[in-house]
Amino acid sequence: MAFPQPKPQAPQLPQHLLRTIDCKQGAVRAVRFNADGNYVLSCGSDKSLKLWSVNRGTFLKTYSGHGYEVLDADGSYDNSQLCSCSSDKTVILWDVATGQVTRKLRGHAGKVNCVQFNEEATVILSGSIDGRVRCWDTRSRKFEPIQILDEARDSISSIKVAQHELLTGSVDGRVRRYDLRMGQLHVDFISSPITCVCFSQDGQCTLSSSLDSSVRLFDKSTGEMLGEYTGHKMKGYKLDCCLSSKDTHVLSCSEDGHVYCWDLVEGSLSLKLPVGKGVVQSLSFHPTETCLLTAMEGRVQVWGTEPEEEKDDAMT
Repeated sequence: MAFPQPKPQAPQLPQHLLRTIDCKQGAVRAVRFNADGNYVLSCGSDKSLKLWSVNRGTFLKTYSGHGYEVLDADGSYDNSQLCSCSSDKTVILWDVATGQVTRKLRGHAGKVNCVQFNEEATVILSGSIDGRVRCWDTRSRKFEPIQILDEARDSISSIKVAQHELLTGSVDGRVRRYDLRMGQLHVDFISSPITCVCFSQDGQCTLSSSLDSSVRLFDKSTGEMLGEYTGHKMKGYKLDCCLSSKDTHVLSCSEDGHVYCWDLVEGSLSLKLPVGKGVVQSLSFHPTETCLLTAMEGRVQVWGTEPEEEKDDAMT
């Protein structure tokens, strides 16, 4: 006798507030998970970068060396290094354990909006208001970039790296995908300034948010638009969007104090997460688990699928 297969469970969403971290570093400009999702990086308007434990919300270290507010940061795959960028036009490479500045990289003509390591952490890529992407060799003692990408006609707002591909979003309304191995450039034109770009986890799609209050999903190889997600408010701020760890949902910050979460395939709104009364400045989805970070004003919120007490009971 054959038993019916159990119905697959709908993917859960991070809708319970587990903890709030008061960062005490002015306004938090960006919040990021590290590579394995155990730590949080918060970028402050007080010129500092701070490291926190996700599970306890405990403060671990401050990284001080920028001359102006820190706008973005990234951790290396082995958690030994951090990179950050700032309105002071510099990119800094940090030693995680000591908190010391390993390299201070200068060359951008204006504030640096976004920064990311490549997968081996041998290169840092930085995007600036000067419209340039600079590629820095982390192992070299030279202070010049190994490559400059200058195709954008306006500020670079967002950068993502995946294997041999680089994705950039610009205020000129274009999403550019560089295939570094093939030496090719693919451009998608969206008639509104781009605030954030990212790759899907499976590497087949790209996601971009723009100041017309829309998030769009594109097929990477054909450039076809697969989905458009609306309902949130993004008119005047550079806010983040992302995909969930299993590519089931699209998430975006909003100026109305919520994080919007849509079903990727259906395009329907699955969750409108109330964060607070201000603008949700930044968000970051855990690389493997259903856990979300949000940043509003001077605080970072950690969200999970179930309340903390229930988790504790389940473990005892």
